[in-house]
Amino acid sequence: MSSDRYQSPLSERYASREMQYIFSPDMKFRTWRKLWIALAETEKELGLPITDEQIAELKEHADDINYDVAKEREKVVRHDVMSHVYAYGVQCPKAKGIIHLGATSCYVGDNTDIILMAEALKLVKKKLVNVIAELADFADRYKDLPTLAFTHFQPAQPTTVGKRATLWMQEFAMDLEDLEYVAGTLKLLGSKGTTGTQASFLELFDGDQEKIDKIDPMIAEKMGFEACYPVSGQTYSRKVDTRVLNVLAGIAASAHKMSNDIRLLQHLKEVEEPFEKTQIGSSAMAYKRNPMRSERIASLSRYVMIDALNPAITSATQWFERTLDDSANKRLSVPEGFLAVDGILDLCLNVVDGLVVYPKVIEKRLRSELPFMATENIMMDAVKAGGDRQELHERIRELSMEAGRNVKELGMENNLLELIAADPAFNLSLEDLQKTMEPAKYVGRAPQQTSRYLEKVIRPLLEKNKELLGVKAEINV
Repeated sequence: MSSDRYQSPLSERYASREMQYIFSPDMKFRTWRKLWIALAETEKELGLPITDEQIAELKEHADDINYDVAKEREKVVRHDVMSHVYAYGVQCPKAKGIIHLGATSCYVGDNTDIILMAEALKLVKKKLVNVIAELADFADRYKDLPTLAFTHFQPAQPTTVGKRATLWMQEFAMDLEDLEYVAGTLKLLGSKGTTGTQASFLELFDGDQEKIDKIDPMIAEKMGFEACYPVSGQTYSRKVDTRVLNVLAGIAASAHKMSNDIRLLQHLKEVEEPFEKTQIGSSAMAYKRNPMRSERIASLSRYVMIDALNPAITSATQWFERTLDDSANKRLSVPEGFLAVDGILDLCLNVVDGLVVYPKVIEKRLRSELPFMATENIMMDAVKAGGDRQELHERIRELSMEAGRNVKELGMENNLLELIAADPAFNLSLEDLQKTMEPAKYVGRAPQQTSRYLEKVIRPLLEKNKELLGVKAEINV
């Protein structure tokens, strides 16, 4: 590692080696060579004078990229594709005359971009499925644990810890649906020439339309794809990149939402993300246990959500059949979007897998607010004991306001139950009232909703993707 020049944090700190390899020079240029081999094989099979010996020579050097030769050549010609055509030809003297025959630079560049995005989406899918699996285990474990719910971050009707996790899970499940759809629609560019008209192949094959129609399907099959885009300019539509990065931005938004909730709950001391024995929370305040991993999720997620604007603007500003103002932007925005999401999902796996829940703190906070939540039940009990519903409603409103003032202005505990017990209009003892304070009575169908969601939606999803399960994340810092 060089210490005298910029190193991307995405590689050094956040993304896995697996994702880094997908966008590495080795993966890129080996894929270029596979595409040149597929093109040569296709042209040979369709009747061009290309020999088995030439194909064998190309295959012999498919993986041993002579980077030094390509780099020196690029200094001369200022063209990355032609530099690698030259370098490949140096290794394959018998085949050098047929490398890249009839193709334009986008044949290797664009087809490789699609192939790399397809591979990267597979890795994202694997990690996303495992995040959903971890959340499913967490939700099932805590589906019955009552907790105070919040609307506007103000105390509201109780839910359960597990039910809240289903809200995070459902958003990730939506992201998985989007990912599967977009990944399932990816096609190769194929080989369509400088403006997408296949004019060069019309010349190579003496105008034989039947043979030209076979070129793209044959290349797609050799590269493991079902089809090529039916029409194009010189490039595949940059809207493809927009669709892919929108999937990544959706995952980032879901992760950000979950990480924010965890950060707020850690402030309340109800849950806590994993914290290592030797981890330092603050350089100044030794007692602190900061939610640094959830904060990192939020930080990287914001980057990905904004990064998704890059391909959208690039797609909107392409002129006619091709302009090159996409190239530098694509080299940054697409790989870095994937590297960041890879880091986000690893962090999500780590946080959810080690998430600590503090039931006593949860119960204490819930019970401090529960008398307000229970007023409707208390009023019904008082009516059964002979009270007037309208009078009781007004009286309980007044007493609730008084208890609220006691808490906020005097720093007292919530004494609403004592105030109600002392009011003869209710005809209820403090003991009677305390019997109504069982938290499980106020969570509605949260446990049942959680169980049903896991059974009907998540378990089938995980069963369908069971070969992807078992991923554990390693966090670098």
